[in-house]
Amino acid sequence: MQAFELADLISKQTNSSKLYLEFLKVPDLSMGMYVLPAGGTDPQSPHTEDEVYYVVNGKAQIKVADEDRAVQAGSVVYVAKNVEHRFHSIEEQLAVLVFFAPAEYSNK
Repeated sequence: MQAFELADLISKQTNSSKLYLEFLKVPDLSMGMYVLPAGGTDPQSPHTEDEVYYVVNGKAQIKVADEDRAVQAGSVVYVAKNVEHRFHSIEEQLAVLVFFAPAEYSNK
């Protein structure tokens, strides 16, 4: 079994000085913690795997294809593979759990 504590994941991501910290990777699933600062820019591009975002804290907008939606703590967003998407208008630091299925970069 692998188990994780949210506070530990956020701390590890913060100490890594990277926006994204992958903490689990098996063939059919990978998970990471993604943190963007208030007023920050989301540099990501479409992925070759489906993904789900669970917003742990913060406030922003997400654009998926041509649709915009506000997100905040408790929001869950599904993004199909190869679809353009990006967080923007980040009002409060955004901490997001990211789930990729299958594991990120496995469909290259």
